[in-house]
Amino acid sequence: MDKNTIIGLLLITAIIIGFSIYNRPSQEQLVKQQRIRDSLELMEKQRAAALPQDNGDENASADSIDSIQQSSAADFFGAAASTDFTAADSSRLTNTAFSDTLSLGTHPQRSAETVVLENEKVRILLNTLGGSIRSVQLKEYLRYNGDSLYLFQDEEARFNMDLFNRNSVRLSTEHEVFTPIRSADGNSVTMRLQTTPGQYIDFVYSLPADEYMMDFEVRVAGMRNTLHPESLTNFRMYWEQDVRQQEKGRSFENRYARIHYKYDRQDVKKMSESKNERKELSDPVKWFAFKDQYFSSIVIGKKPFSNTILTSEVLDDADHIKSYAAEVWVPGEMSAESDLITAGFNYYFGPVHYNTLKAYDKGVSDSSQKLNLEEIVYLGYRWLSWVNKWFVIPIFNFFLSLNWGMGLIILILTLMVKLVISPLTYKSYISSAKMRVLRPQIQELEKKYPGKEQEMMMKRQQATMELYNKVGVNPMSGCLPMLIQMPVLLAFFFFFPSAIELRQQGFLWADDLSTYDSLISWSGNIPFVTKYLGNHISIFCLLMTVVNIFYTKYNMSLTDTGQQTLPGMKYMPIFMSVIMFFFLNSYPAGLNYYYFLSTLYTILITLIMKQTIDENKILAQLEANKKKPKKKSGFMARLEEAQKLQEKQARERAKENAKRNYR
Repeated sequence: MDKNTIIGLLLITAIIIGFSIYNRPSQEQLVKQQRIRDSLELMEKQRAAALPQDNGDENASADSIDSIQQSSAADFFGAAASTDFTAADSSRLTNTAFSDTLSLGTHPQRSAETVVLENEKVRILLNTLGGSIRSVQLKEYLRYNGDSLYLFQDEEARFNMDLFNRNSVRLSTEHEVFTPIRSADGNSVTMRLQTTPGQYIDFVYSLPADEYMMDFEVRVAGMRNTLHPESLTNFRMYWEQDVRQQEKGRSFENRYARIHYKYDRQDVKKMSESKNERKELSDPVKWFAFKDQYFSSIVIGKKPFSNTILTSEVLDDADHIKSYAAEVWVPGEMSAESDLITAGFNYYFGPVHYNTLKAYDKGVSDSSQKLNLEEIVYLGYRWLSWVNKWFVIPIFNFFLSLNWGMGLIILILTLMVKLVISPLTYKSYISSAKMRVLRPQIQELEKKYPGKEQEMMMKRQQATMELYNKVGVNPMSGCLPMLIQMPVLLAFFFFFPSAIELRQQGFLWADDLSTYDSLISWSGNIPFVTKYLGNHISIFCLLMTVVNIFYTKYNMSLTDTGQQTLPGMKYMPIFMSVIMFFFLNSYPAGLNYYYFLSTLYTILITLIMKQTIDENKILAQLEANKKKPKKKSGFMARLEEAQKLQEKQARERAKENAKRNYR
């Protein structure tokens, strides 16, 4: 190991250690987090000790539990919480300011009701039981079967916030009945749980016009001396959601449904999409996202969450694909002037659309303060995603602004890509043409050094390299243009499955370019076929495969140099084309349509170059190069040296074998 390598490794190690120390929670934060955990464990133990023991009487046990639940508000706030709440009080509360003092609490005679909060984009139903969100409908989108698109409804989501008093009694808001208070402009709703004069808990939902982002604020008044010291600055929040199947291709949708989360001032992370997983995060978390393929519910802290626990479970029922859950501590702030504790975060209920999510960082100059919500749009590996972010998406959006059909946009986009990389295609073709015109001379070398013995193979290979060096041909020069254009080709592979713009956009026989198109569909399980192909055959994928096989065979004839190859290797490209059919059959029709067009363009360009490029001139130039003095390139020199070394080792092994046989 040389000196520069050692210095480089030391610098990298120092940077990693420094970054870890910089982002490590302070001693004060660690003590605070441990204090919260200890307090929570103590509260749970005290509450468990207060539960009735099982004496074998099921009815008595149920009555005791019901009694605890019915008296939870009274236990929490005191006897005053049981004051009757009348219809007159409800009417007066609805038409008065927040400072009005009324008695409220958990009352069996009051039934739960729903309140609508909506704008041009979303329709949200709030439930007075728990003061929580009952359902979210995205008004601009439909489910794959044409039904209204709901992120969740009824029991598919659960919200709860826990508060603890000084006697370690817990109040779970999901069991309490709140009273709704609408704002004058209709853009916000306050769900209020009021107990004694001056004591209340407010959940304030504010939904601006034409927005997917909703503000949520918790206001706790008059409880400074009631709440446990830890509950004065931290509320435990629980959010659970079962993710619906929104797209036709369930297995493919599952690949893109996962939980994303972002550490405060750090990068975005993601959990597994294919297996059950639970993560306990001790570092502060800025936001977490319950993501489907094209839609997401995101909870964004106004202050970073602490002690976050995220859980993801793969479901097997007919209507849902995943179950997500998050348990976090929401930091609160206590007012110095009044007896009011506030906490809050934002909900994002909307599409996984790159520009929409990125717009929430507009005007934020400090990169550490950016939300980076657009990172939940999967655009490929980090080293590759820049192609989509800086080139593909802007060009694609420009064509969308022209209101062209999606089929035409993909066609024009494919043509543009092919024109951009056409110089590389030309260089690759010229390289293969040079190898092709040398084919007769290569075949002569095959005859001069026949057989498959190692010594003959080494001489044949060495003679071939000498020929290439004389005429000035690098056999690897055709690979470099292909490698350079690979990032562009791969970028589209990740772009199309994540582009919500393709969703429910039809072209020709495909009614939705964001999922597979079907020529033939069937039900039931066919061994091997269903596992790797699914229960359908995609027309675009089939066309792409047929055209690709034709191009592969044609290209093999063009690039045949006359050299001997291993048995069966010449059929490998065709075999790989067939494998790609099984792999891409469930991918979006838009992606297969792009690959189909791309291969057609490549065939067309190849035919044009074959007709316009004179291979006799190329051969004449190569023959002229033989007369010029040649300086071996570094690559050719190393290759020749390696061949000589290999040939020398082969001769030595042959001598050793001969000696052993003689003895």
